[in-house]
Amino acid sequence: MRTIGLIGGMSWESTALYYKLINERIRDRLGKLHSAPLLLYSYDFQEIKEMQYAGRWREAASSLAEVARRLESAGARAIVLCTNTMHKLAPDITSGLTIPFIHIGDATAQRIRAKGYRRVGLLGTRFTMEEEFYIDRLRAHDLEVMVPPADARADVNRIIYDELCLGNVTAPSRRRYQDVMAALVAAGAECIILGCTEITMLVGQADTTVETFDTTAIHAEAAADFAIG
Repeated sequence: MRTIGLIGGMSWESTALYYKLINERIRDRLGKLHSAPLLLYSYDFQEIKEMQYAGRWREAASSLAEVARRLESAGARAIVLCTNTMHKLAPDITSGLTIPFIHIGDATAQRIRAKGYRRVGLLGTRFTMEEEFYIDRLRAHDLEVMVPPADARADVNRIIYDELCLGNVTAPSRRRYQDVMAALVAAGAECIILGCTEITMLVGQADTTVETFDTTAIHAEAAADFAIG
């Protein structure tokens, strides 16, 4: 198997899911006692959040690019960035690599297109929902992207940073997400992208009437499949 380099810690709650899901995929496909060869760099997420909210994206890009190069030098044969939001910096990260970068947006869009959907509702951090880096990546796969209105985006973002990244899962927040998803479906969304790697801790298929696409699980499966080749 090929070794995967994981850039995690954004947050460690979802990075732990990556580790579990990648190894489950390897076990299910190969059987016996097989597990994934992985190299992991885990960030102090407080530092990353401060960079995000202060707009210090150039500093963050330099840091992530250096980590990716270090993982490649250590033997990684592909890089997996265990977060949706920081894919904003994917061009900066890939510019210094000679190995593949498995993009979470591409993996998710390919899964959605394979199911025949075109109009998708997107949940994530405010950066993911409001900036073009992620939405444009989905549009490149001929997807029409819908996001919640401003007040709902604020709630979705707050719950991610103030609760889910701390491992807090509450019933009121689940109901709020259910309401946001219902509004997207009512507006015409054919499916929902859980476009933050922590959202799967709070809601899933049982919380809406349309199919959900868990970016954490999809990305982890893509990483495991690359490892197997």
